Amino acid sequence: MTFVQLIDCKTSRIDEMNRLMDTWVEQTKGKRTATHNVIGKDRHNAGHFIEIVEFSSFEEAMRNSNLPETDRIFREMVALCDEMPTFTDLDVVRDERLYKASVRNLFGLLAGRGTLPSWYETVAENYHDHDPSNEQDVIGMDAMRREVDMWRAGFDFMFTIEDQISDGDRVCTRWTWNGTHKGDFMGIPGSGKKVTMTGMTIHRCREDGKIVEGWWQYDRLGLMDQLGVLDQLEI
Repeated sequence: MTFVQLIDCKTSRIDEMNRLMDTWVEQTKGKRTATHNVIGKDRHNAGHFIEIVEFSSFEEAMRNSNLPETDRIFREMVALCDEMPTFTDLDVVRDERLYKASVRNLFGLLAGRGTLPSWYETVAENYHDHDPSNEQDVIGMDAMRREVDMWRAGFDFMFTIEDQISDGDRVCTRWTWNGTHKGDFMGIPGSGKKVTMTGMTIHRCREDGKIVEGWWQYDRLGLMDQLGVLDQLEI
């Protein structure tokens, strides 16, 4: 679970504080475990600052805190503050950027391309997939992976994400799929043809970022036409 630490401090020596932070960044290069860092200034109090530091987990935050450089810089930071800074530890329960990243990882996993998190890190065990081309919904991560294996047996393919919009726990992705028909797909022997189709998918994510549900709409008829199936039907 993503973890965020808020550091609330008041200082009239912000320039010295910034130089101190630059020194810490340089000294901990390659050691820091923070994934994102933002410092904000209070619009109504020029000496009031809040630093927001994001980590992939609480354990990674503790690793960062235990660095000898962090301990030394902290003591110097306290000396620059007008009063003792306060710390707030937060477990992230919702992050729409995390949801979009999870969905991008899923499209990579479907194609089997790139260095990505595992299926178990990306998809919930009880994942529920709605695909109008299937007679029944695909339920469960293992069933989903069998569906993916069917597509991989038929095609070498990849997705290009054209647009992605996040709203609440839903992520809508407009994508283009490009593949080479290399093997049997729904009884159609491999032809070596280059094929393409477009589609849109809505995914629902849970609080930890894992994907729990998906609704697909894509141009499967167009794909069948490119594979020559429609020509055979006309005959």
